[in-house]
Amino acid sequence: MTRPDMTSAGGPARESALARFASPVLLLAAMWLVQFVDAVLPLSFTGFGLRSWDPAGLAGIFVSPLLHASWAHLIANSVPFLVLGCLVAVEGTRRFWSVTAFAAVIGGIGTWLLNAPGALTVGASGLVFGYFGYTVMRVFAPGRVSHRILYAVIAVIVISLYGGSMLAGVVGVRDGISWQAHLFGAIGGGLAAFVGRGSARRS
Repeated sequence: MTRPDMTSAGGPARESALARFASPVLLLAAMWLVQFVDAVLPLSFTGFGLRSWDPAGLAGIFVSPLLHASWAHLIANSVPFLVLGCLVAVEGTRRFWSVTAFAAVIGGIGTWLLNAPGALTVGASGLVFGYFGYTVMRVFAPGRVSHRILYAVIAVIVISLYGGSMLAGVVGVRDGISWQAHLFGAIGGGLAAFVGRGSARRS
């Protein structure tokens, strides 16, 4: 006999769709709240972003995704963030936050190292690229064949919708846009597709 809160396989009960998608929605809502408060207060929060080659600026790795230079900047990130974030969250809340952490940390470190000294980076685009990298690379990660077929279909759709803009966000970007955050965010998301897959498959 199984416990009410456990599946027949002995694992934790599956999350509802509402619980899965709550994380990307709440994280996006936090970005909008921060931008609203930033617009109302006389001081700007963008100074707390990731400042390259400044040891004190490393704290911006965790803060900069919540900060945006303008409403237009936030709006441009919002739709792809929500779409790609929900595609990651399909696999559960824990997976979503794991991918988010990989994209933020690896994207932040890469940006801190390779951007011009003193350059300030803010925005959620590194996370967007991380979610893109994850949805593409999870096709190649260990897992059930049925899941990998589904992920392949999703990856084709995602590439057709966002592949061109993602490439443009790394190659030939105009001044003021951090290709480093885009590139290393995507690398972080891609790595997250493989980390923990072995233990998850055994469990």
